[in-house]
Amino acid sequence: MTLEAEHECPECGETRTFWKVASMNLHLGEKTKWRCGECDYGFIRVNGISTAQPA
Repeated sequence: MTLEAEHECPECGETRTFWKVASMNLHLGEKTKWRCGECDYGFIRVNGISTAQPA
């Protein structure tokens, strides 16, 4: 299980390390919550579909 991932952060304006802060299995698939280590921007991913804002 990966606890960190590189992702574009719209608040910071560049690629940052995001930390997995929660994970659970739903009937739709796995739900994970991610937070930027620099600014605390967060997004949720369910079964590969993300709520992250485009940069």
